[in-house]
Amino acid sequence: MTHYVVGVTVALLALGLAQANESIFGHTFKQLHSQPPVSANQNRADEVQTLWIEQKLDHFNIAETRTWQMRYMLNDVFFKAGAPMFIFLGGEWEIDRGFITAGHMYDMAKEHNGLLVYTEHRYYGESHPLPDLSNENMKFLNVKQALADLAHFITTQKSSYEGLSDSKVIIVGGSYSATMVTWFKKLYPDLVVGGWASSAPLIAKVNFFEYKEVMGQSITLMGGSACYNRIEKGIAEIEAMFASKRGGEVKALLKICEPFDVFSDLDIWTLFNEISEVFANVVQGHYAGRIEGVCQKIMAESSDLIGVSSYLLSEFEKASGKRCNDLSYDAIMSELLESRYKNNMMRQWIYQTCNEYGWYQTSSSAAQPFGTKFPLALFTTMCADLFGSQFGNSFIESRVAETNAYFGGLSPKVENVYLTHGQLDPWRAMGIQDVKQATIIPEHAHCKDFGSISADDTAEMRASKERIAELVREWLK
Repeated sequence: MTHYVVGVTVALLALGLAQANESIFGHTFKQLHSQPPVSANQNRADEVQTLWIEQKLDHFNIAETRTWQMRYMLNDVFFKAGAPMFIFLGGEWEIDRGFITAGHMYDMAKEHNGLLVYTEHRYYGESHPLPDLSNENMKFLNVKQALADLAHFITTQKSSYEGLSDSKVIIVGGSYSATMVTWFKKLYPDLVVGGWASSAPLIAKVNFFEYKEVMGQSITLMGGSACYNRIEKGIAEIEAMFASKRGGEVKALLKICEPFDVFSDLDIWTLFNEISEVFANVVQGHYAGRIEGVCQKIMAESSDLIGVSSYLLSEFEKASGKRCNDLSYDAIMSELLESRYKNNMMRQWIYQTCNEYGWYQTSSSAAQPFGTKFPLALFTTMCADLFGSQFGNSFIESRVAETNAYFGGLSPKVENVYLTHGQLDPWRAMGIQDVKQATIIPEHAHCKDFGSISADDTAEMRASKERIAELVREWLK
């Protein structure tokens, strides 16, 4: 949930792939849901192959005979016959060569002469099971099908790739794909000997208000209580301006485009959700000094309102590059109803949240500084408007309950999966927090532990990386 969740944001991409500037929402979504970061490797021996494997459209219906081509990438620079296969699982993003040419998994594969593989999730990147993203075609997008894709991939590779027939398999993932690591080990325990799941949300929940609570805690921890208070008061002042019929002033302050209706709940909710998501990107994507730097900018201004609004405006303009910022609900919907594949994968992810997970990061809690104006109704309304009236509250609740019943929520009952979380990461609230079962890395955020062991690592980060390396050695004995 690089990723997000992975979390849900109300997001879009500016119309037309040729357009140079993304929309504000699309820009934020990509930052929150891109593949986890890993540094580039300069090893000239790496020759990454981009390959395709045939998959069933529906693994659970023998009457459905259609198939499609799933993309994966492979690096055999270290591979020797009989050595293990290390697979990084793609999530709600487009895969690239990064994880199989650099980072801690790469280093472990080198130690064990392993084959490096990166699989792409159905409906994301270039892995298109059907020609478009119409509502009818989206019904084959779910995690059970994606896990079955991986099972077929592993069995096919072991039977057809020379030297792999007796090889053990290690799987690795971050955010939503870390969830997949855990659930794959539960459903297909004999196909992999172990897994590493970084920042895995394991319990599905419709109203994920805890996300904003952890964001607030992380801002206080790294940026100070004065920064938290300024954000809280600045956003409260913007809310009060709408309440006192000064919405036109907010539009001027944030350079919001004219279609925005200051009396529309959906428009106002959309705006405040995006405001909170700008801060989500700061916290979820935190690296050394990031939260502190943003707080310094906000605190440098003369008032709460100016501090918050000037920072938001600078972020909006980075994304849009336009004379005005279109933050209306209608603009979002017109974009998200587009059923063509695009380089922003918002529509697919929102469908999965409506159909499997919820994870709507609402303003329901008072223990967070981002206001009160992005309620659950924003997200459930979006589900129904996008995918049909059947996607109402009770339907979403039932689907989330089914996900938890099927996979076990916070008691997945799996063995040989190493779980890690960053202390600052809002997604950890949906993961296992018991330190006997998971490693919590202080002052780190979402999926920040995939890099090679380095002198820059904190003692806790280094210890966690050394622990997974030792576990892999045990699993491969």
